Amino acid sequence: MLPRWSRAAICLYKLGSQNNMELRRDFYFVANRSYENVAVAANDSAEKDFSTKPEVQLNKMFWTKPCSLALPQGSPLRVEEPKYEGIRHIIFKLLLFYSKESKSIRGANVVYRRIVSQVDKPAIYNGFGVFNMEKTFKTTFSLLVLHMWLYLRRLKEDGKEGVEFGQYLYEIYNHDVELRVSKAGVNLLLTRWMKDLEKIFYGNIVAYDAAMLPEAKYDELPNVIWRNIFSDDGLSKPNDAAMGAVQAMARYAWRECSCLSLTDKESILSGNFMFSSLENPKYDDHVRG
Repeated sequence: MLPRWSRAAICLYKLGSQNNMELRRDFYFVANRSYENVAVAANDSAEKDFSTKPEVQLNKMFWTKPCSLALPQGSPLRVEEPKYEGIRHIIFKLLLFYSKESKSIRGANVVYRRIVSQVDKPAIYNGFGVFNMEKTFKTTFSLLVLHMWLYLRRLKEDGKEGVEFGQYLYEIYNHDVELRVSKAGVNLLLTRWMKDLEKIFYGNIVAYDAAMLPEAKYDELPNVIWRNIFSDDGLSKPNDAAMGAVQAMARYAWRECSCLSLTDKESILSGNFMFSSLENPKYDDHVRG
């Protein structure tokens, strides 16, 4: 018996050039659909007028009651699975498009774009944002790790399925980090860099998990966030001005953990959710976008 992909290839050939062109367009649509709606969210903040920086009120941020982060049905930011009928459905099925693995990979790509969209929001960085952070490789990498941890922590609630999905997400994340390292100008010793960043990733994950344990001290998470994200050397102590931003980010992380727990499994695995707003509190904390 021919392998499934061989049978599918024969079907494609028999369809003729016109149908093949239509299928190529379908494949192009499927390959890009996961990013188009997510890009709207990523560009939303970039299009806002930040010419006049509003007064930041860190002490008023992230105190609102946690809520589900799921995008409502009908939201233009949702990413839905394409539905094909007839011969297209048969061919896509033969190509394993509807397999659990394929769906998980598509979902993981959408999830990762949500994470990147949140990390890239101007509201985080100085000149625009509440945390007044300089946008460097170190800060964006640290925030990527923080949001990966937030999401992976939620996946633990879904047992084995969540663990398997998390592996797909981690592979996407790892590939993106490698591209970021190369873009930063590191072409020599790339493998060594990636190993070092992998150690940092797992070290941060362990530290965040420990800070969330019931027996952890109240200031443990702010201390971990300071060392992992804000501090240049991981040793110095924050001054009063910096501590306000650190505590606000800790409240954001605590609240986001609760929000993700309140988000249904289908939204979590399909990527049809959005992290909470990082805007100045003149906007509602719980409004996402």
